[in-house]
Amino acid sequence: MKAVRLEAVGGLFLREVTRPQPGPEDLLVRVEASGICGTDRHLFKGEFPVRPPVTLGHEFCGIVEAVGADVEGFKPGMRVTGDPNIVCGRCPHCQAGRINLCRNLSAIGIHRDGGLAEYVLVPQRQAHALPLSLKAAHGAFCEPIACCLHGVDIANIQAGSSVVVLGGGVIGLLTVQLARLAGATRVLLSTRQAAKRALAERVGATASIDPTQGDFIAAVTGSDGLLPGGADVVIECAGVAETVEQSFQLARPGGTVVILGVMPQGVKVALEPFDILFRELKVFGSFINPFTHRRAAELVADGALELDELISREVRLDEVPGIIANPAGPGEVKLLYVA
Repeated sequence: MKAVRLEAVGGLFLREVTRPQPGPEDLLVRVEASGICGTDRHLFKGEFPVRPPVTLGHEFCGIVEAVGADVEGFKPGMRVTGDPNIVCGRCPHCQAGRINLCRNLSAIGIHRDGGLAEYVLVPQRQAHALPLSLKAAHGAFCEPIACCLHGVDIANIQAGSSVVVLGGGVIGLLTVQLARLAGATRVLLSTRQAAKRALAERVGATASIDPTQGDFIAAVTGSDGLLPGGADVVIECAGVAETVEQSFQLARPGGTVVILGVMPQGVKVALEPFDILFRELKVFGSFINPFTHRRAAELVADGALELDELISREVRLDEVPGIIANPAGPGEVKLLYVA
């Protein structure tokens, strides 16, 4: 079978590899669709921990081709999405229910072979069923939706809340929709790209803003701004130092800041601890998807989110190495390998 293999930092190739065989508790899944994530670009550049050689792809869905002898509840012909994050269940964090902080975390597509391939192995405890009537490409959104759900959960958005989302990529655009579903009545998205601002308003943002035009902070938080006094919740989804710094300035006193975007390891930002203390801001990181993948699958199955508008292009598997090796194009939201 064909697979996109990260063989070293900066070394990504389409290779012919042996089709995997399922163990007793595994599903062999024929991949129908697999998303290309910003994290894949970080892995390619050595900005995020990875164990090459490995097949990339942690956002995928497909059809069960075969099952191991001990698998229950799944059979060939079913469609599934795979939660890529495999935890040990034994370490202190797992025992405390903080499974995303597992000391022995292993991820499909990062530490073990993933879904940018014709087939992938999924342990049965990581699999969630999806309806066969669903568009396959939508199933590949379950993983990023699950990560956004965790950030929205942490933010504790209340009915009537105001929310600022920084970043117009797929994470930002999904977060806009989830914030509205959580009850936020005013959701502002900030991004430099006009096409993404327009898209944000089509999928649920009540307003959008170009942060490069004039005094951005005043345009949001000033007395005549879009959210006078600041937002109840600010969710940083861009993974950029500038937007992380902006997030603290955009929150109202007593507000909440959630860092959801992934920045390269080692990048530092300037912040003023006195300001965080004096305005009693609540600041959280949001890492992956503890106990949210099933909810994401249900949202996708129910058609609760606008996903078609987020698909910039469907690509062939042989196009994927070149796509990951280069920066995202203008206006690009989500590229998907679709078999």
